[in-house]
Amino acid sequence: MHSSDVIIIGGGLVGMTLALALDAHGLSSAVVDSADLSTTLAPGFDGRASAIASASARMFDAIGLTAALGGHGCPINEIRVTDGLSPLHLHFDAREGGSGPLGYMFENRRLRAALIEASREAANLRVFAPARTRSIRRGPTGVDVELDDGRRLAAPLVIGADGRRSAVREDAGIRTARWQYGHSAIVTMVEHEVPHGNIAFELFYPTGPFAILPMLPGGGTGNRSAIVWSVRAADAPAYLGLPPRAMVAELEKRMGGFLGALGLTAPTTSYPLGFHHAERYVDTRLALIGDAAHGIHPIAGQGLNLGLRDAAAMTEVLVEGARLGLDLGDAQLLERYQRWRRLDTAMVSGVTDVLTRLFGLPGALPAAARRAGLAAVHRLPPLKRFFMAEARGETGDLPKLLQGLTV
Repeated sequence: MHSSDVIIIGGGLVGMTLALALDAHGLSSAVVDSADLSTTLAPGFDGRASAIASASARMFDAIGLTAALGGHGCPINEIRVTDGLSPLHLHFDAREGGSGPLGYMFENRRLRAALIEASREAANLRVFAPARTRSIRRGPTGVDVELDDGRRLAAPLVIGADGRRSAVREDAGIRTARWQYGHSAIVTMVEHEVPHGNIAFELFYPTGPFAILPMLPGGGTGNRSAIVWSVRAADAPAYLGLPPRAMVAELEKRMGGFLGALGLTAPTTSYPLGFHHAERYVDTRLALIGDAAHGIHPIAGQGLNLGLRDAAAMTEVLVEGARLGLDLGDAQLLERYQRWRRLDTAMVSGVTDVLTRLFGLPGALPAAARRAGLAAVHRLPPLKRFFMAEARGETGDLPKLLQGLTV
Protein backbone atom coordinates (compact mmCIF):
# COMPACT_ATOMS: atom_id res chain seq x y z
CA MET A 1 0.00 0.00 0.00
CA HIS A 2 1.42 3.36 -1.07
CA SER A 3 0.13 6.31 0.94
CA SER A 4 0.26 9.98 -0.07
CA ASP A 5 -1.57 13.24 0.56
CA VAL A 6 -3.28 13.19 -2.85
CA ILE A 7 -3.84 10.69 -5.67
CA ILE A 8 -3.96 12.32 -9.12
CA ILE A 9 -5.49 10.30 -11.95
CA GLY A 10 -3.94 11.67 -15.14
CA GLY A 11 -0.33 12.67 -15.72
CA GLY A 12 -0.90 15.17 -18.53
CA LEU A 13 0.08 18.83 -18.51
CA VAL A 14 -2.41 19.90 -15.83
CA GLY A 15 -2.19 16.82 -13.61
CA MET A 16 1.61 16.83 -13.53
CA THR A 17 1.73 20.59 -12.91
CA LEU A 18 -0.51 20.13 -9.89
CA ALA A 19 1.69 17.31 -8.57
CA LEU A 20 4.82 19.46 -8.90
CA ALA A 21 3.11 22.46 -7.31
CA LEU A 22 2.12 20.30 -4.33
CA ASP A 23 5.64 18.87 -4.13
CA ALA A 24 7.08 22.40 -4.03
CA HIS A 25 4.99 23.00 -0.91
CA GLY A 26 5.81 19.70 0.82
CA LEU A 27 2.64 17.76 -0.02
CA SER A 28 2.99 14.29 -1.52
CA SER A 29 1.10 12.87 -4.49
CA ALA A 30 0.79 9.67 -6.48
CA VAL A 31 0.19 10.26 -10.21
CA VAL A 32 -1.49 7.47 -12.19
CA ASP A 33 -1.51 7.52 -15.99
CA SER A 34 -2.45 4.85 -18.50
CA ALA A 35 0.30 5.89 -20.93
CA ASP A 36 4.00 5.19 -20.84
CA LEU A 37 5.01 8.81 -20.28
CA SER A 38 8.28 8.39 -22.19
CA THR A 39 6.28 7.74 -25.39
CA THR A 40 4.50 11.09 -25.00
CA LEU A 41 7.81 12.84 -25.67
CA ALA A 42 8.15 11.43 -29.20
CA PRO A 43 7.85 14.15 -31.88
CA GLY A 44 4.96 12.34 -33.55
CA PHE A 45 2.90 11.83 -30.38
CA ASP A 46 1.47 15.36 -30.20
CA GLY A 47 2.55 18.00 -32.67
CA ARG A 48 0.38 20.69 -31.10
CA ALA A 49 1.57 23.88 -29.44
CA SER A 50 -0.04 25.74 -26.55
CA ALA A 51 -0.28 29.39 -25.59
CA ILE A 52 0.83 29.81 -21.99
CA ALA A 53 -0.52 33.04 -20.50
CA SER A 54 1.97 35.21 -18.62
CA ALA A 55 0.26 34.37 -15.30
CA SER A 56 0.63 30.63 -16.01
CA ALA A 57 4.29 31.21 -16.89
CA ARG A 58 4.78 32.84 -13.48
CA MET A 59 3.34 29.70 -11.90
CA PHE A 60 5.88 27.54 -13.74
CA ASP A 61 8.63 29.81 -12.40
CA ALA A 62 7.28 29.62 -8.85
CA ILE A 63 7.34 25.81 -8.79
CA GLY A 64 10.88 25.58 -10.16
CA LEU A 65 10.45 24.89 -13.88
CA THR A 66 12.37 27.94 -15.10
CA ALA A 67 15.54 26.05 -15.99
CA ALA A 68 13.73 23.21 -17.75
CA LEU A 69 11.54 25.55 -19.82
CA GLY A 70 14.02 28.38 -20.31
CA GLY A 71 14.66 29.16 -23.96
CA HIS A 72 11.87 26.92 -25.26
CA GLY A 73 8.97 29.40 -25.21
CA CYS A 74 8.38 32.04 -27.88
CA PRO A 75 7.18 35.33 -26.35
CA ILE A 76 3.88 36.73 -27.64
CA ASN A 77 4.39 40.49 -27.64
CA GLU A 78 1.37 41.42 -29.75
CA ILE A 79 -2.01 39.96 -30.71
CA ARG A 80 -3.89 41.15 -33.79
CA VAL A 81 -7.53 40.16 -34.24
CA THR A 82 -9.35 40.77 -37.53
CA ASP A 83 -12.50 39.71 -39.32
CA GLY A 84 -10.93 37.88 -42.24
CA LEU A 85 -8.31 40.07 -43.88
CA SER A 86 -10.11 43.33 -43.07
CA PRO A 87 -7.81 46.29 -42.26
CA LEU A 88 -10.06 47.04 -39.24
CA HIS A 89 -8.53 45.17 -36.34
CA LEU A 90 -8.09 44.86 -32.61
CA HIS A 91 -4.45 45.15 -31.59
CA PHE A 92 -2.99 44.20 -28.21
CA ASP A 93 0.59 45.26 -27.52
CA ALA A 94 2.43 44.00 -24.44
CA ARG A 95 4.37 47.26 -24.28
CA GLU A 96 1.17 49.10 -23.38
CA GLY A 97 0.92 47.15 -20.12
CA GLY A 98 4.61 47.31 -19.28
CA SER A 99 4.71 43.90 -17.56
CA GLY A 100 6.38 41.62 -20.09
CA PRO A 101 4.95 39.43 -22.86
CA LEU A 102 1.26 38.61 -23.08
CA GLY A 103 2.22 34.95 -23.04
CA TYR A 104 4.48 32.32 -24.59
CA MET A 105 4.06 29.63 -27.23
CA PHE A 106 5.43 26.21 -26.32
CA GLU A 107 5.41 22.94 -28.18
CA ASN A 108 3.37 20.54 -26.04
CA ARG A 109 6.22 18.05 -26.27
CA ARG A 110 8.59 20.57 -24.62
CA LEU A 111 6.13 21.19 -21.81
CA ARG A 112 5.74 17.45 -21.21
CA ALA A 113 9.50 16.93 -21.22
CA ALA A 114 10.02 19.64 -18.60
CA LEU A 115 7.26 18.29 -16.36
CA ILE A 116 8.40 14.68 -16.59
CA GLU A 117 12.03 15.63 -15.96
CA ALA A 118 11.00 17.61 -12.87
CA SER A 119 8.80 14.76 -11.62
CA ARG A 120 11.79 12.42 -11.56
CA GLU A 121 13.59 14.78 -9.18
CA ALA A 122 10.59 15.57 -6.95
CA ALA A 123 10.96 14.14 -3.46
CA ASN A 124 7.23 13.98 -2.74
CA LEU A 125 5.94 12.64 -6.04
CA ARG A 126 5.64 9.08 -7.31
CA VAL A 127 4.45 8.25 -10.81
CA PHE A 128 2.62 5.02 -11.65
CA ALA A 129 2.70 4.73 -15.45
CA PRO A 130 1.69 2.94 -17.49
CA ALA A 131 -1.01 1.86 -15.08
CA ARG A 132 -4.79 1.73 -15.06
CA THR A 133 -7.16 1.97 -12.15
CA ARG A 134 -9.20 -1.12 -11.43
CA SER A 135 -11.29 0.55 -8.74
CA ILE A 136 -11.58 3.79 -6.79
CA ARG A 137 -13.24 3.47 -3.40
CA ARG A 138 -14.08 6.73 -1.65
CA GLY A 139 -15.11 6.30 1.97
CA PRO A 140 -15.68 8.45 5.05
CA THR A 141 -12.02 8.25 6.10
CA GLY A 142 -10.12 8.19 2.82
CA VAL A 143 -9.66 6.95 -0.74
CA ASP A 144 -8.38 3.53 -1.79
CA VAL A 145 -7.30 3.09 -5.41
CA GLU A 146 -6.48 -0.35 -6.78
CA LEU A 147 -4.41 -0.53 -9.96
CA ASP A 148 -4.80 -3.21 -12.62
CA ASP A 149 -1.61 -4.94 -11.45
CA GLY A 150 -2.93 -5.26 -7.90
CA ARG A 151 -0.99 -2.38 -6.34
CA ARG A 152 -3.00 -0.18 -3.99
CA LEU A 153 -2.79 3.53 -3.26
CA ALA A 154 -4.28 5.41 -0.34
CA ALA A 155 -4.86 9.13 0.26
CA PRO A 156 -7.43 11.49 1.79
CA LEU A 157 -8.32 12.83 -1.69
CA VAL A 158 -8.40 11.73 -5.32
CA ILE A 159 -8.21 14.28 -8.14
CA GLY A 160 -9.48 13.58 -11.65
CA ALA A 161 -7.15 15.10 -14.23
CA ASP A 162 -7.87 12.49 -16.89
CA GLY A 163 -9.19 14.66 -19.70
CA ARG A 164 -12.42 15.32 -21.57
CA ARG A 165 -13.56 11.70 -21.39
CA SER A 166 -12.74 11.47 -17.70
CA ALA A 167 -13.40 8.01 -16.31
CA VAL A 168 -13.09 9.45 -12.79
CA ARG A 169 -15.89 11.92 -13.51
CA GLU A 170 -18.10 9.28 -15.09
CA ASP A 171 -17.48 6.81 -12.24
CA ALA A 172 -18.59 9.50 -9.77
CA GLY A 173 -21.83 10.04 -11.70
CA ILE A 174 -21.06 13.71 -12.38
CA ARG A 175 -23.02 14.83 -15.42
CA THR A 176 -21.78 17.34 -18.00
CA ALA A 177 -23.44 19.89 -20.23
CA ARG A 178 -21.90 19.39 -23.66
CA TRP A 179 -22.31 20.17 -27.33
CA GLN A 180 -20.33 20.01 -30.54
CA TYR A 181 -19.71 23.02 -32.76
CA GLY A 182 -19.76 20.97 -35.95
CA HIS A 183 -16.17 22.07 -36.61
CA SER A 184 -12.73 20.50 -36.41
CA ALA A 185 -9.41 22.19 -35.74
CA ILE A 186 -6.70 21.52 -38.29
CA VAL A 187 -3.30 21.83 -36.65
CA THR A 188 0.10 22.09 -38.28
CA MET A 189 3.38 24.04 -38.25
CA VAL A 190 4.75 26.21 -41.05
CA GLU A 191 7.93 28.03 -41.98
CA HIS A 192 7.53 31.40 -43.69
CA GLU A 193 9.66 34.02 -45.43
CA VAL A 194 8.66 37.06 -43.38
CA PRO A 195 9.48 37.11 -39.64
CA HIS A 196 6.41 36.94 -37.39
CA GLY A 197 7.73 39.65 -35.08
CA ASN A 198 6.39 37.75 -32.03
CA ILE A 199 2.84 38.58 -33.13
CA ALA A 200 -0.10 36.18 -32.78
CA PHE A 201 -2.74 36.64 -35.48
CA GLU A 202 -6.37 35.58 -35.14
CA LEU A 203 -8.32 35.86 -38.40
CA PHE A 204 -12.04 35.15 -38.19
CA TYR A 205 -13.85 33.57 -41.11
CA PRO A 206 -17.48 32.35 -41.26
CA THR A 207 -16.18 28.77 -41.16
CA GLY A 208 -14.25 29.53 -37.96
CA PRO A 209 -11.10 31.20 -36.62
CA PHE A 210 -7.72 30.87 -38.28
CA ALA A 211 -4.88 31.39 -35.77
CA ILE A 212 -1.22 31.98 -36.65
CA LEU A 213 0.88 31.64 -33.51
CA PRO A 214 4.56 32.60 -33.28
CA MET A 215 7.06 29.85 -32.52
CA LEU A 216 10.80 29.85 -31.92
CA PRO A 217 12.96 29.07 -34.96
CA GLY A 218 13.05 25.51 -36.21
CA GLY A 219 15.04 24.19 -39.15
CA GLY A 220 15.13 25.78 -42.59
CA THR A 221 14.41 29.51 -42.68
CA GLY A 222 13.99 29.86 -38.92
CA ASN A 223 10.70 31.77 -39.23
CA ARG A 224 8.12 29.41 -37.82
CA SER A 225 4.48 29.58 -36.69
CA ALA A 226 1.84 27.16 -35.48
CA ILE A 227 -1.49 27.05 -37.33
CA VAL A 228 -4.84 26.27 -35.71
CA TRP A 229 -7.52 26.42 -38.41
CA SER A 230 -11.19 25.75 -37.67
CA VAL A 231 -13.12 24.14 -40.55
CA ARG A 232 -16.47 22.43 -40.91
CA ALA A 233 -16.20 18.92 -39.52
CA ALA A 234 -17.46 17.44 -42.79
CA ASP A 235 -14.63 19.18 -44.68
CA ALA A 236 -11.79 18.17 -42.36
CA PRO A 237 -11.05 14.76 -43.99
CA ALA A 238 -10.71 16.39 -47.40
CA TYR A 239 -8.27 18.99 -46.10
CA LEU A 240 -6.24 16.34 -44.28
CA GLY A 241 -6.05 14.36 -47.51
CA LEU A 242 -4.48 17.21 -49.48
CA PRO A 243 -0.87 16.81 -50.60
CA PRO A 244 1.55 19.26 -48.94
CA ARG A 245 1.66 21.69 -51.86
CA ALA A 246 -2.13 21.94 -52.02
CA MET A 247 -2.38 22.39 -48.25
CA VAL A 248 0.18 25.22 -48.40
CA ALA A 249 -1.90 26.89 -51.14
CA GLU A 250 -5.01 26.73 -48.91
CA LEU A 251 -3.11 28.24 -45.98
CA GLU A 252 -1.58 31.01 -48.10
CA LYS A 253 -5.02 31.92 -49.44
CA ARG A 254 -6.38 32.50 -45.93
CA MET A 255 -3.30 34.35 -44.76
CA GLY A 256 -3.30 36.74 -47.68
CA GLY A 257 0.43 36.27 -48.17
CA PHE A 258 1.49 38.65 -45.39
CA LEU A 259 4.10 36.16 -44.11
CA GLY A 260 5.37 35.36 -47.58
CA ALA A 261 5.83 31.89 -49.03
CA LEU A 262 5.04 28.98 -46.70
CA GLY A 263 6.31 25.45 -46.20
CA LEU A 264 4.93 22.72 -43.95
CA THR A 265 7.30 21.58 -41.21
CA ALA A 266 5.02 19.20 -39.29
CA PRO A 267 2.29 16.64 -40.02
CA THR A 268 -1.23 18.01 -40.37
CA THR A 269 -3.70 16.63 -37.83
CA SER A 270 -7.20 17.50 -36.64
CA TYR A 271 -9.49 17.14 -33.65
CA PRO A 272 -13.22 17.87 -33.16
CA LEU A 273 -14.25 21.10 -31.45
CA GLY A 274 -16.78 20.97 -28.65
CA PHE A 275 -17.80 22.38 -25.30
CA HIS A 276 -18.38 20.61 -22.00
CA HIS A 277 -18.78 21.69 -18.41
CA ALA A 278 -19.25 19.45 -15.37
CA GLU A 279 -22.32 20.11 -13.24
CA ARG A 280 -20.01 20.15 -10.22
CA TYR A 281 -16.25 19.97 -9.71
CA VAL A 282 -16.26 18.05 -6.43
CA ASP A 283 -17.81 15.00 -4.80
CA THR A 284 -17.01 12.97 -1.68
CA ARG A 285 -13.19 13.06 -1.42
CA LEU A 286 -12.97 13.90 -5.13
CA ALA A 287 -12.14 16.98 -7.19
CA LEU A 288 -11.90 17.55 -10.94
CA ILE A 289 -9.37 19.78 -12.67
CA GLY A 290 -8.57 20.70 -16.26
CA ASP A 291 -10.43 19.04 -19.11
CA ALA A 292 -12.06 16.60 -16.68
CA ALA A 293 -14.03 19.61 -15.36
CA HIS A 294 -14.41 21.79 -18.47
CA GLY A 295 -13.51 22.07 -22.14
CA ILE A 296 -13.89 25.10 -24.40
CA HIS A 297 -13.32 26.19 -28.00
CA PRO A 298 -9.68 27.16 -28.68
CA ILE A 299 -10.82 30.54 -30.10
CA ALA A 300 -9.02 32.50 -27.36
CA GLY A 301 -6.27 29.99 -26.53
CA GLN A 302 -7.42 29.72 -22.90
CA GLY A 303 -8.20 26.00 -22.56
CA LEU A 304 -4.92 24.86 -21.01
CA ASN A 305 -4.63 28.05 -18.99
CA LEU A 306 -7.99 27.39 -17.35
CA GLY A 307 -6.66 24.00 -16.28
CA LEU A 308 -3.49 25.57 -14.90
CA ARG A 309 -5.63 28.03 -12.94
CA ASP A 310 -7.43 25.01 -11.47
CA ALA A 311 -4.08 23.54 -10.43
CA ALA A 312 -2.98 26.82 -8.82
CA ALA A 313 -6.23 27.20 -6.88
CA MET A 314 -6.24 23.55 -5.79
CA THR A 315 -2.65 23.87 -4.55
CA GLU A 316 -3.49 26.94 -2.48
CA VAL A 317 -6.59 25.33 -0.96
CA LEU A 318 -4.78 22.11 -0.03
CA VAL A 319 -1.60 23.76 1.28
CA GLU A 320 -3.54 26.16 3.49
CA GLY A 321 -5.74 23.28 4.66
CA ALA A 322 -2.69 21.19 5.55
CA ARG A 323 -1.23 24.07 7.57
CA LEU A 324 -4.43 24.23 9.57
CA GLY A 325 -4.26 20.48 10.18
CA LEU A 326 -7.44 19.77 8.20
CA ASP A 327 -8.30 16.54 6.43
CA LEU A 328 -7.39 17.21 2.78
CA GLY A 329 -10.57 15.49 1.67
CA ASP A 330 -12.71 17.73 3.87
CA ALA A 331 -15.91 18.80 2.12
CA GLN A 332 -15.47 22.46 3.11
CA LEU A 333 -12.00 22.59 1.57
CA LEU A 334 -13.30 21.08 -1.66
CA GLU A 335 -16.24 23.48 -1.71
CA ARG A 336 -13.83 26.40 -1.43
CA TYR A 337 -12.02 25.14 -4.54
CA GLN A 338 -15.30 24.69 -6.39
CA ARG A 339 -16.58 28.19 -5.58
CA TRP A 340 -13.25 29.70 -6.57
CA ARG A 341 -13.00 28.01 -9.93
CA ARG A 342 -16.58 27.64 -11.19
CA LEU A 343 -17.28 31.37 -11.56
CA ASP A 344 -14.05 32.12 -13.43
CA THR A 345 -14.46 29.09 -15.69
CA ALA A 346 -18.11 29.85 -16.39
CA MET A 347 -17.28 33.42 -17.41
CA VAL A 348 -14.44 32.43 -19.73
CA SER A 349 -16.46 29.55 -21.18
CA GLY A 350 -19.47 31.76 -21.78
CA VAL A 351 -17.50 34.51 -23.52
CA THR A 352 -15.67 31.94 -25.64
CA ASP A 353 -18.93 30.31 -26.71
CA VAL A 354 -20.54 33.65 -27.61
CA LEU A 355 -17.50 34.73 -29.63
CA THR A 356 -17.46 31.40 -31.46
CA ARG A 357 -21.10 31.80 -32.49
CA LEU A 358 -20.85 35.54 -33.24
CA PHE A 359 -17.86 35.24 -35.53
CA GLY A 360 -19.45 32.25 -37.25
CA LEU A 361 -22.47 34.20 -38.49
CA PRO A 362 -22.44 34.39 -42.30
CA GLY A 363 -23.38 37.41 -44.38
CA ALA A 364 -22.23 40.97 -45.03
CA LEU A 365 -24.16 42.62 -42.19
CA PRO A 366 -22.72 40.45 -39.36
CA ALA A 367 -19.25 40.87 -40.88
CA ALA A 368 -19.62 44.67 -40.91
CA ALA A 369 -20.82 44.62 -37.29
CA ARG A 370 -17.88 42.45 -36.21
CA ARG A 371 -15.36 44.72 -37.90
CA ALA A 372 -16.88 47.82 -36.37
CA GLY A 373 -16.92 46.15 -32.96
CA LEU A 374 -13.24 45.17 -33.13
CA ALA A 375 -12.29 48.69 -34.18
CA ALA A 376 -14.41 50.17 -31.35
CA VAL A 377 -12.73 48.01 -28.68
CA HIS A 378 -9.37 49.05 -30.13
CA ARG A 379 -10.29 52.71 -29.52
CA LEU A 380 -11.62 52.21 -25.95
CA PRO A 381 -8.61 51.92 -23.58
CA PRO A 382 -10.48 50.55 -20.50
CA LEU A 383 -12.15 47.75 -22.47
CA LYS A 384 -8.94 47.02 -24.30
CA ARG A 385 -7.01 46.79 -21.02
CA PHE A 386 -9.60 44.31 -19.72
CA PHE A 387 -9.14 42.02 -22.73
CA MET A 388 -5.35 42.30 -22.43
CA ALA A 389 -5.56 41.30 -18.76
CA GLU A 390 -7.74 38.33 -19.75
CA ALA A 391 -5.16 37.29 -22.37
CA ARG A 392 -2.46 37.45 -19.70
CA GLY A 393 -4.62 35.34 -17.34
CA GLU A 394 -4.63 38.14 -14.76
CA THR A 395 -8.34 38.73 -14.18
CA GLY A 396 -10.43 37.57 -11.23
CA ASP A 397 -9.27 36.31 -7.84
CA LEU A 398 -5.79 35.06 -8.74
CA PRO A 399 -4.18 32.24 -6.76
CA LYS A 400 -0.77 33.15 -5.36
CA LEU A 401 1.07 30.85 -7.79
CA LEU A 402 -0.31 32.80 -10.75
CA GLN A 403 1.13 35.93 -9.17
CA GLY A 404 4.53 34.27 -9.08
CA LEU A 405 4.34 33.66 -5.31
CA THR A 406 4.49 30.48 -3.29
CA VAL A 407 1.53 29.76 -1.03
